[in-house]
Amino acid sequence: MTLGPIEEELAKARAAYRNWGRWGADDVLGTLNHLDDAKRAHAAGLVRRGRAISLALEFNEDGPQRGFRGRINPVHYMKDTGTDAAAERQGFPHGFGGADDHIVMPLQAGTQWDGLGHIYDNKLAWNGRSCTIVNGNGDSVTGIEHMADDFVGRGVLLDVGRVVGEDGMELPDGFAITEEHLRATIEAQGPTSSVRRGDIVLIRTGQINRVRRNGSWGEYAAGAAPGLSFTTLGWLHRTEIAAAATDTWGFEVRPYEFPDPCMSPLHQIAIPNMGLPLGEMFDLEALGGDCEADGVYEFLLVAAPLPVTGAVGAPVNPIAVK
Repeated sequence: MTLGPIEEELAKARAAYRNWGRWGADDVLGTLNHLDDAKRAHAAGLVRRGRAISLALEFNEDGPQRGFRGRINPVHYMKDTGTDAAAERQGFPHGFGGADDHIVMPLQAGTQWDGLGHIYDNKLAWNGRSCTIVNGNGDSVTGIEHMADDFVGRGVLLDVGRVVGEDGMELPDGFAITEEHLRATIEAQGPTSSVRRGDIVLIRTGQINRVRRNGSWGEYAAGAAPGLSFTTLGWLHRTEIAAAATDTWGFEVRPYEFPDPCMSPLHQIAIPNMGLPLGEMFDLEALGGDCEADGVYEFLLVAAPLPVTGAVGAPVNPIAVK
């Protein structure tokens, strides 16, 4: 599909996909409203084998970040250690010893959800609020702590990398995933990958597989990447999914599809206008292999973000249970 000038396309998307007021003026959940207790109960019934698969990258100093907008990899250091205990430096009585550690990191250093206060469109945040709801103290209205209970439901893997990738495993950097690619993936994978209202959809491009094969993160962070096309906004809106995540650093295709200068145009519509939480840097390699092996692409997904008060994004260790 040929895209017009960026301002024209943004205007059309706002008009078509804006959900402001849909769940009331005070809403702080956005499209997570599509996911209710009945859908969670159904998702729990999808567990057959009891296989639990973590979808998180490890949080350490060897992570993917390269400093874009101050994003660094986690810095982990020890406050107390077994070495201290062995040397009797801790001062506890009766032989008691222990270890304690600290971590310093941006909340979006690794596998994470973007909250609704993360992105603005012309100074407006989700539901038409002023972007000034987020100040030096954090997000005073839509902080991610409000979503602590909500990222539990039916997860669906769309393994576009395996279905559409030329080598059957991954998509090249700069590959724009369209609605047609998503539909082809669902058809190829079968009925367990049908997308329903309230689902949390995980989209595997295979970029992490390429990173591991190359032995280096390279330009994974803020560099060229496969990802969703701006044109998939219609599908994301129409399907009424609760949230969506990919295995890439920035969710949408990079470089962007517009010749004009822009920054994360899909984010600019999906988060502040649609109210759709986006997940990034989900490690979908083990899950992809398991789904290919048993032919089942639906599962219980438990993916609650760390409830940091006022945060506009937060790390998560998503668990798929099959």
